[in-house]
Amino acid sequence: MTADLEVTPPERGHCVGNPLFRTKSIERILADSDAPEHRLKRTLTAWDLTGLGIGAIIGTGIFVLIGTAIVGDAHRPGAGPGIMLSFILSGITCALAALCYAEFAAMIPVAGSAYTYSYATLGEFLAWLTGWNLILEYGVACVAVAIGWSGYFNNILKLCGLELPYWATHPPGADGGIANIPAAIIVLLVTCILIVGVKESARATCGIVLIKLAVIAFFIAVGTSSVDTANWSPFMPFGFAGVGAAAAIVFFAYIGFDAVSTTAEEAKNPQRDLPIGIFASLAICTVLYISVAAILTGLVPYSQIDVHAPVAEGLRMVGFKWGAAIVATGAVAGITSVLVVMMLGQIRVFFAMSRDGLLGPWLSGVHPKFRTPHHATYLTGVAVAIMAALIPIGEAADMTNIGTLFAFVLVCIGIMVLRYTKPNHPRPFRMPFMPVVPILGVLACLGLMYFLPWMTWIRFFVWTIIGVLVYATYGMRHSKLATRPSTEQSETPRPA
Repeated sequence: MTADLEVTPPERGHCVGNPLFRTKSIERILADSDAPEHRLKRTLTAWDLTGLGIGAIIGTGIFVLIGTAIVGDAHRPGAGPGIMLSFILSGITCALAALCYAEFAAMIPVAGSAYTYSYATLGEFLAWLTGWNLILEYGVACVAVAIGWSGYFNNILKLCGLELPYWATHPPGADGGIANIPAAIIVLLVTCILIVGVKESARATCGIVLIKLAVIAFFIAVGTSSVDTANWSPFMPFGFAGVGAAAAIVFFAYIGFDAVSTTAEEAKNPQRDLPIGIFASLAICTVLYISVAAILTGLVPYSQIDVHAPVAEGLRMVGFKWGAAIVATGAVAGITSVLVVMMLGQIRVFFAMSRDGLLGPWLSGVHPKFRTPHHATYLTGVAVAIMAALIPIGEAADMTNIGTLFAFVLVCIGIMVLRYTKPNHPRPFRMPFMPVVPILGVLACLGLMYFLPWMTWIRFFVWTIIGVLVYATYGMRHSKLATRPSTEQSETPRPA
């Protein structure tokens, strides 16, 4: 069994050096996570973490966005059948980042994910920017996922002969829409589950995961017999430009494995189970994605694929109307589990940043009974519900992707910095091929960011500027490191 670290909390004092580059030692991070007022309940196993990862990954990306990635839109060309290569490119990018995440998560098994890792390596300012963009990633993703859930839910109601009024399913300004009520309701229901406990959330997610895995297996089994290989030609109708642009879109379909690391403080054996949860969920989803992409593009010509419900409509177009209904039901289940894990990730980032003093202390409050960060859960649930009800889905996927890719870049850089600054620190999981893997990870992430529309870059810079202003006016002044010494304490191994 891996040795634990005996941590002595540092004495309080004044931080020296430039506050922008002050780092939080691993010892302090671990000590803060163990403080009684902020301690979370450890209940998650490797199975739970893998289920959470799959639950977060498989959802909107494969059930909705794959259509746009194949066909293209006004801003970029589509990949056509080359979508299979797009999934491989995005999967490789995520795998490179996942190796860095796994080493970090095993070393620093606390809430906060990339934010916490950046705080330990790159300094407070870059940590703040990482956390700020994780808020963008999870927050916008939650809104997009909730709206996607509402769309599929309404389709199921129509199949049953029921239909909600238009005004109750569309945001203001959308031809008479008032509010997307189903989207808001599902967010509030998920909020209640998350307040009760992460174990209960994991159990609910794992149950849903089994349903959507069965649905995807059903699609593969039924669709295989109807594949016409002639539909795979031309394989890349718009060349590599289409494949690259599609890879930047379907990257959204992989977002979620990183959310596993945000639950580190609630894992029973994080050093062993976090890497298992990250890699197992990513590997399973990659195989399924490539299989679905191959079958979908083989069922109908790529130009005829419905961008709104591509998987279900693909079956319907070849005569499997009953199969389309089953897939639509699975999509609702799949998107629900994504929402659970994305909101969980958002909440843990709020919690970690608040615990460090960079956000208000109210957000790091822990429920006395359930031992969950209930204040952060309330804020996330209400904010996401309001936005899901009142705004269109718009460019949500692109904004989520650029925030995530930025965080991945900093994680890849951070792991190299930590290998240099803390070479002897115990590493329960050690990333191979250092520094090749993180360097390739940085280049791959920047490559996918290059293919995102220029408007997404503008929105990203605006969001970043707002974050800098918030840090300058609040975070820098209230940071708990401001009254602590910048020097790190020694680590003394303690036998397990």
